[in-house]
Parts: sequence; structure tokens; C-alpha cells
Amino acid sequence: MLERSVRVCREAGCARVVVVLGASADEVRKRCVLGDAVVVMNDAWDEGMGSSVRAGIGELPPNVDGCVIVTCDQPAVTAEHLRALMASGEVMASAYTGRRGVPAYFPRTIFEELKKLRGDGGARELLKDAKALQLAGGELDVDTPEDLKRAQELFGRQPA
Repeated sequence: MLERSVRVCREAGCARVVVVLGASADEVRKRCVLGDAVVVMNDAWDEGMGSSVRAGIGELPPNVDGCVIVTCDQPAVTAEHLRALMASGEVMASAYTGRRGVPAYFPRTIFEELKKLRGDGGARELLKDAKALQLAGGELDVDTPEDLKRAQELFGRQPA
């Protein structure tokens, strides 16, 4: 699924793809082909999602206009969806099951706030009042073999 997420980000036109790894970093590096993605180790992974966001933001060059934050376990995410988020030029969340979440676009003006994130809530607070783009199936994240089976049934493909 990580390889798929990297591919979708590239297809969406992301100039730089940053992959943040944590607890199972060595296993992921052995099993995944990430091409030219910049791989960052988050030694504070046990702190929660906020530490991963900080690690990723820290690897962006100073001349980027913004970034898309994506998790690798959402098989509904497409390049078209990411392009639409980025086209807004402002904070833009994905909407599913009555809430806002990732993937989400953040302009450079929000980077300092992203660097202050703590805990497992990630950027949830920054997205609560943001505009949002509907992501059909966005509520499905693949954490278990049962989730993977459901994803295959819904999307008719192996979310690889």
C-alpha cells in the first residue's frame, strides 16, 4: 500500500514525495520499492501522528508552495483527488463519514503550525474548519486483513 501511495502522489504531480517511517522502518525498506521518494526516519514515532507530520515537513525545500499530507492506508485516494486538493491553494481537507481528514493540502503559510503538532491527532485541529472535498470511501483505512478484503471488494483491485 505504501508503494501505491507513493505512485498516486507522483501521478498527482507532487514534485517531491517524502515518506516518513517509524517502528517497522527496516522491514518497510526491505519490502518496498520507493524509487526517488525521500525516506525520513521518525524516531519519535511512538509519540503519534504529529511527530510524523513534523518529520515530513522538515524535509520539504524552502521554495514549495504547499504540501499534501497522505497516509498510506486509504485505498480510495486517487491522483485526481490529490490534484483537486492542491488546486485550491488553501487548506483543504478530504471529507468522509461526516468529518474532515487526510489527505489534505496545506499551503506553506501553515507549515509552522504543522511543525508544532503533538500527539496522535495529527492535523485534525487544523482541518476542523477547513473547506473539504468529498472522498468516496475515504473512511476505509486498511489496518487488518479484514480491511484489505473489504478494500478489494469495494475497489475491485488489490490496493498495492
